[in-house]
Amino acid sequence: MAVEGGMKCVKFLLYVLVLAFWACAVGLIAVGVAVHFTLNQTIPIGSTAGSVVPVVIIALGTFLFLVAFLGCCATCKDNYCLMTTFAILLTLIVLVEVAAAIAGYVFRDKVKSEFDKGFRDEMKAYEKNNNTAQFLDKLQEGFKCCGAMNYTDWEQVPQIPKNRVPDSCCINVTQSCGTNFKPSDINQEGCVEKIGNWLKHRALVLAGVALGVTFVEILGVIFACCLMKSIRSGYEVM
Repeated sequence: MAVEGGMKCVKFLLYVLVLAFWACAVGLIAVGVAVHFTLNQTIPIGSTAGSVVPVVIIALGTFLFLVAFLGCCATCKDNYCLMTTFAILLTLIVLVEVAAAIAGYVFRDKVKSEFDKGFRDEMKAYEKNNNTAQFLDKLQEGFKCCGAMNYTDWEQVPQIPKNRVPDSCCINVTQSCGTNFKPSDINQEGCVEKIGNWLKHRALVLAGVALGVTFVEILGVIFACCLMKSIRSGYEVM
């Protein structure tokens, strides 16, 4: 009877965790969509990171939602095969999340260098493409920054005359304020560093949330394994 009561408790907790997984899955999908729009506004056009990261998050959320549905069916039916599949897939999700976290940490410098290269490429197209000009102006004005590393980067753009930067570089943006400017009137910090720090802060918040989700998933694996053992041993848990 003690075992039966214990398994009823485990089964109830697994139901609760399945609901938590559904909530996490919906949250991941929402975060993926939000990251997509955020990166589109901050990462240079055509950047690989700007398209891959949100797709991975949305795909992971969708997969977790389906796995949670499988877990609900397995728990309802006390089906050993379904419960085993649920535990294996949930373990796979945990491993993917850990691998993604490690890869993000290992390649963080490469991502920054790619961002720097992409930003400089966009600067070269500033005078040639109105969409690019609007994109960079929005970034520079919004983040109070100028150039990739600093305002002198605009001197390397052939189409930009000397002693001139885009008006969006100005501390107080007015028409033609970037022509024959004084350095004291221009934002001194580069956009790569400033945007990088902005993204890093939000990545830390996201990492904290992901750590909590991973902990809940590990609990799900443990409870699923307990229920698998109970089902295999022939205990009635309902």
